[in-house]
Amino acid sequence: MDLHNIREDYSKQSLSKEDCAADPLTQFEQWLQEAIKAQVNEPTAVNVATVNEDGRPSSRIVLLKEVNTQGFVFFTNYHSRKGRAIGHQPFVAMTFFWPELERQVRIEGRAQKLPEAESDTYFASRPYTSRIGAWASQQSEVIESHKALLARAALIAAKHPLNVPRPPHWGGYLVIPDRVEFWQGRPSRLHDRICYQLQDNQWIKERLSP
Repeated sequence: MDLHNIREDYSKQSLSKEDCAADPLTQFEQWLQEAIKAQVNEPTAVNVATVNEDGRPSSRIVLLKEVNTQGFVFFTNYHSRKGRAIGHQPFVAMTFFWPELERQVRIEGRAQKLPEAESDTYFASRPYTSRIGAWASQQSEVIESHKALLARAALIAAKHPLNVPRPPHWGGYLVIPDRVEFWQGRPSRLHDRICYQLQDNQWIKERLSP
């Protein structure tokens, strides 16, 4: 399959250091709000990359559930492949791509588990079927069939017809960033890249070559 001639030329917007907020979390919130307003498909979808004990990288898409002054929050099964990798090596990389705006955000930082009370609060807000699914799915493990998964979910639903407690192996991570890059596509591949790096507890903002 020859893919050499598939390309896009980006020309919608530009980005300068002066355009950007003093800290990357404020800048991210601004860009995320613009992505939501532009009706970007799945604006909170983010690729999370981890490294396991053998040094092998792995990545997958999860949904961002919160951004605050500390960092970025997502939820998952702690026994999953990514959960086990984070348990071994807490440094992760995250990438948002919003093609409708010709924008990308790259984040590097350290993931730490949220306090159990915060995971409890979010879990309780999830739809009933999603809470059942968190118990039914032994995430990343080999299963016999989809039918077997549905049967397991039915047994759990029978056990918890109303109130579904949070599984102890399911909860949130807070990714505390130390490097955040904002990428704006530009014509002729001369893209704008503004990078924030945390040095001595202060954010340093620099322009990078494309």
